[in-house]
Amino acid sequence: MMRLEGLLSGIKISKRVGTDVSEIGALHFDSRKVESGDVFFAVPGTRVDGHDYIEKALEKGASVIVLERMPEKFKDGVLYLKVSSASEALGKMASAFYGNPSKELKLVGVTGTNGKTSVVTLLYRLFSEMGYASGMLSTVVNKIADREIPATHTTGDALQINRLLREMADSGVTHCFMEVSSHAIEQDRVAGLDFDGAVFMNITHDHLDYHGTFRKYIDAKKKLFDGLPKSAFGLVNSDDKRGNFMLQNCKGARKTFAVKNMADFKAKIVTLAYEGMELDIEGQSVWFRLTGKFNAYNLLAVYAVATLLGEEQDEALRTLTGLKAAPGRFEAVPNQTGITAIVDYAHTPDALENVLSTIEGLRKGDESVLTVVGCGGDRDKTKRPEMAKIAVELSDKVILTSDNPRSEDPEAILADMKAGVPKGDARRVLSITDRKEAIRTAIMMAKPGDVILVAGKGHETYQEVNGVRYDFDDRKVLGETFGES
Repeated sequence: MMRLEGLLSGIKISKRVGTDVSEIGALHFDSRKVESGDVFFAVPGTRVDGHDYIEKALEKGASVIVLERMPEKFKDGVLYLKVSSASEALGKMASAFYGNPSKELKLVGVTGTNGKTSVVTLLYRLFSEMGYASGMLSTVVNKIADREIPATHTTGDALQINRLLREMADSGVTHCFMEVSSHAIEQDRVAGLDFDGAVFMNITHDHLDYHGTFRKYIDAKKKLFDGLPKSAFGLVNSDDKRGNFMLQNCKGARKTFAVKNMADFKAKIVTLAYEGMELDIEGQSVWFRLTGKFNAYNLLAVYAVATLLGEEQDEALRTLTGLKAAPGRFEAVPNQTGITAIVDYAHTPDALENVLSTIEGLRKGDESVLTVVGCGGDRDKTKRPEMAKIAVELSDKVILTSDNPRSEDPEAILADMKAGVPKGDARRVLSITDRKEAIRTAIMMAKPGDVILVAGKGHETYQEVNGVRYDFDDRKVLGETFGES
């Protein structure tokens, strides 16, 4: 049991009705998990409203209800607390419930349309290699030092986040690096966290199905920087025209990184190869095992964070040279056919263009590029024709296929994508709904020396169709098919 009043510090309560409660058991926003003596948060969502489940929470024994709209009737023995944002109250109270673990760690949040997972993974590996007990909260996996915990969302809910941070602090972890999605910021899942730094990578067309407009998407990202304390740093990509906008109301140290423009941390691409690339970082020429312009930004951001957290610059660079890319990020699949096969998570127009542009920069001239790509169902439909258009422009042959259809008809998704294919290029495009068959077809069409890009799913080991997740790994399908050929 825990004293309620200790959790309410910093929570603005506009109205308080009912019986005072001194101690509570646990915090929940899911009425099904409520037990006697717990606090239930009536959080309004995009699909369901927590206020509709207050009665169920009361039936399960909730003693405190945190809500935004008072009910017409009140139950005896229950305390009702009205707040302006139940989700923000949940975030702050979750931090307090778990003893504010983020204050015991060096916590750095990374946001942006593309690059979050790569940067967080590289930071985790870098600091682990430099001898720190490190933690990671990412799309791919959560890590507490060497222990792995499966990840279900880009950013978990406030209770999950604080529970994991508490485990990290209790396990001796000193640094934690986490992806911070726009959804998480907008839904106050990171409210109450004490960030030591925040990183902005870029912002491009994505998630408009949720945010509605591009401006709202940008503003959601900006909230992370607006909320930083003076002791923290805000690090942004100044080559992105919204980078400096992110820092406008930032109270912390304002820092920039760039490959094109002048910045506090600057890099220049010297050479690119499939095996890696050479960068000039602040006058030092360094070879990395990652390649591509987008990875130049990722590596530079990681180096900048390490420096801002007080690490020696030479040591950070030396350690970075030995690190590999995050799973499913420009990941080559070995084979004996002479074909270069690459799997990448690129699922936005900008990310796809980045990967294909990288391949274009590595071409010798006589090889063909075959791209297998789809778009997810129940997500922003406006990017589908744009994804197909980019694939056609930067590839010799394109196979449009399923990604994660979810509840949508895969054929309807492909129809949306085909709308972006210029009429004169239609002969270079195939549509194969079955993703495994699409990958197999690409391999049959390719000759030694050619490049196959399988884009959209990257590290994912499933395909979601009609609410069911089936085993599916692009890397495994490629490997098995190459083995058969």
